[in-house]
Amino acid sequence: MSREARPRLAPKVRLRLDQKTQRYLLLYPEKGMQLNPTAADIVQLCTGEHTVAEIIARLAEKYAPQPPEVIEREVLSFLEALSERALVRTEP
Repeated sequence: MSREARPRLAPKVRLRLDQKTQRYLLLYPEKGMQLNPTAADIVQLCTGEHTVAEIIARLAEKYAPQPPEVIEREVLSFLEALSERALVRTEP
């Protein structure tokens, strides 16, 4: 996924906060995925408004003690995994 891509959730995918556990869930037809806090931060920024580079920059700021290259690698890996499962799409 390029750094200029603008990821957004696929049409039938929703991000929801589980009121009982206070954890985010990524819901899609007949399935769901519980997200850790970092994954939830990434998905919350997948609105189609932010480029991958902007998402990386925001998370690098939030998780400042972590090296930016580690954050970039993990964000790209996670977004690729979501893309392979057709849970995110990218805008040109």
